[in-house]
Amino acid sequence: MSGSLAPDTATNALEALRARTTVVADSGDFETIRAYRPTDATTNPSLVLQAAGDTRYRHLVDEALAATPSGGLSRVERLMTLFGRELTQVVPRYVSTEVDARLSFDTDATIRKARALIADYGELGVAPDRILIKIASTWAGIRAASVLEAEGIACNMTLIFSLAQAQACFEAGVTLISPFVGRITDWYKKAEGVDHYAPEDDPGVASVRRINAYAKTHGYPTQVMAASFRNREQILALAGADLMTISPALLEELAGLPQADTPGITDTDSDVPRLMLDRGAFDWAMNADAMATEKLAEGIRRFADDQRALEQQMAG
Repeated sequence: MSGSLAPDTATNALEALRARTTVVADSGDFETIRAYRPTDATTNPSLVLQAAGDTRYRHLVDEALAATPSGGLSRVERLMTLFGRELTQVVPRYVSTEVDARLSFDTDATIRKARALIADYGELGVAPDRILIKIASTWAGIRAASVLEAEGIACNMTLIFSLAQAQACFEAGVTLISPFVGRITDWYKKAEGVDHYAPEDDPGVASVRRINAYAKTHGYPTQVMAASFRNREQILALAGADLMTISPALLEELAGLPQADTPGITDTDSDVPRLMLDRGAFDWAMNADAMATEKLAEGIRRFADDQRALEQQMAG
């Protein structure tokens, strides 16, 4: 729980949300982040690709192009750590930085890349305790995170679409997971031919509530950060989650709303017994969940495409 205002003294819906949930900015734009005062921020190829085309950040692109990164990092990865360095001056807690999505099925390569990113941050004067290494929640990625966490490198496991993924991350001892609310909803809208779900019927909202309840019932310290929101109703329905990463457009919308009267997350009891998944059980659970399988693969492809686009932009 985060925030200095009690919900009944909040001036708008965003302040009321901050009183219950740590707010993270889903943006690479420093000015936007300053305006909404989130606790954490993130960099990934998608966000950096958007920001790198802004003339305000040209000096970071130039700095990355002039650099000779060590540890096998590319100039694109140096650009992400440069953005991350700047973000640590804007937010008080974590900045997440993503491992190249093309390594999502290679445990050893993910570990090496994560170590190199942390080392690069060190060269830029950023302490490792300010950084979360962001890794796709494949079996290989979760195994890499288990090793990294044991070394003191905190991880943010992204592209979570199922309880099986979340459970494997909890057992790996990761710092934070990011279940993707809106992408789950998108899949079910298409599959069921539905235009809109009320919050209580929204499959994305239900998935995060289920994951959150499981974590709390079984005493896992891993934090749950809801991500990928499509509308403010989804956000308000999940008020009380550990964290939420929210786009600038939705932050602005919440800031312009009066305090919302919504229960958010009220039930933190899970009827799912503690699961112990080995590789076979994990693979079968994912195979049985068409939505999770499809959205995980699609998410990895999207991040990889943006990484390639950023590489081409830097090369040109």
